[in-house]
Amino acid sequence: MKSKTLIKSLLAASLAGLGLAAHADINVGVTVSATGPAASLGIPEKNTFTLMPTTIAGKKINYIVLDDASDTTAAVSNTRKLITEHKVDVVVGSTTTPNSLAMIDAVAEATTPMISMAASARIVEPVDGKKKWVFKTPQNDIMMALAIVQHMVDNGVKSAAYIGFADAYGEGWYQEFAKIAGVKGLKIVANERYNRNDTSVTGQVLKLMSAKPDAVLIGGSGTPAALPQKALKERGYTGKFYQTHGVANNDFLRVGGKDVEGTFLPAGPVLVAAQLPANHPVKKSASDYIAKYEAAFGKGSVSTFGGHAWDAGMLLQAAIPAALKTGAQPGTPAFRAALRDALESVKELPAAHGVFNMSPTDHLGLDQRARVMVKIENGTWKYVP
Repeated sequence: MKSKTLIKSLLAASLAGLGLAAHADINVGVTVSATGPAASLGIPEKNTFTLMPTTIAGKKINYIVLDDASDTTAAVSNTRKLITEHKVDVVVGSTTTPNSLAMIDAVAEATTPMISMAASARIVEPVDGKKKWVFKTPQNDIMMALAIVQHMVDNGVKSAAYIGFADAYGEGWYQEFAKIAGVKGLKIVANERYNRNDTSVTGQVLKLMSAKPDAVLIGGSGTPAALPQKALKERGYTGKFYQTHGVANNDFLRVGGKDVEGTFLPAGPVLVAAQLPANHPVKKSASDYIAKYEAAFGKGSVSTFGGHAWDAGMLLQAAIPAALKTGAQPGTPAFRAALRDALESVKELPAAHGVFNMSPTDHLGLDQRARVMVKIENGTWKYVP
C-alpha cells in the first residue's frame, strides 16, 4: 500500500511540475474593469458573477474575480496570474476592447479558452491560431452600426459626424460606421477622437459644429460617452444624436441627464425586455436574468453589461457538461481543449442578449435577434419597434 501511495504522490508531483495536475473543481478566472473609466460597465459585470451557479454538471465552480482598473497592462497581468497561480480552466474578460485584445496572446500561449465581454469584432476575427481560443458575448460593431445607419437613413439624415474614443473601440466603430454609411449613401462630414479620461472636448466639438451634420454618432462607452454630447448641447447643436450599445446602462442616463434625451442607440434586447413582444425569442431568457439581478441589487439596477457577463456564464453552463463527457479532467490541457471545442459547438442557446450559435468560423454566434433600437425618453429606455 505504501509503495502505491508513494507512486501516486510522485506522479501527482510530476504532473504538477508540468502544469498538468487535475483538480476536482472547475476554476473560472475573471478580470473586469470594476474601477477606472470603464467602471460603470465593469461593476454590473462583477455583480453578475455573484449570481452564477456554483455547481455545473456535479462539479464545483470557483470564480476568481480580479479588477484590472480599466488598464490594459493590468488586464494582461491579471490574465497571467489567473492562469499560472490559480490554474483556471477558462478566462472571462475583460470589460473593454483594448484590454481584451491585449489578453489574447496570454490565453493562446496557455491554450486556455477566453470569453470576452467587449464588443469589437477584432477580438474574435479572424479565427486564427490564437483567436481559436477566444470567444465573446457582446454584439459585433457591424451589427449595431447597420442598425444605426439604417435608422438614420429612414429618418431623413443625409450627413453625419463621428466622434469616438482614441482607442481600438473608437477606431473599430468608425471603420464599421464608415463602411455602411458608404453603402447607404450617408455622407460623413467630420471624424474626431478623444480619450476616455478627457474632461474637455471643446476643440473637437467646434470642428463637428462647423461641419453642420444632420446627426452625430458618438463612438464611446460608459459614462465618458456623455462628454461630447453634453458639450455639443452646450454649443447649441440641435441635430439628432446616436450612441453605441456601449452606453446602455443607468449610469450613462444619470451622468447625461437632460442632455441625452432623445438619443437613439442599438442595444441588446435585455435593456428593454419588458417592452418586447411576447413572441420575441429572447424575452424569456432576458427577463430571467433581470429578475435575478434586480432581486439581488435592486429594481432598475440591471444593465446590458451585466448581461454580457451573464451570457458568458450561460455559455459555460452549456459547454462544461459537454467538455466533461469527453473524460478530460479540470485543471488539465485536455479539459481546456475540450471546453474550447464545446464552446465552439454551442447551438440555439437563448441568453440575455440573443441566441448563440457558435461555429469554427464564428466565435460570437449572434444574429439580428440580438439587437433592437432604443430611444432615451423621459430619462429611461424606450423600445423602438
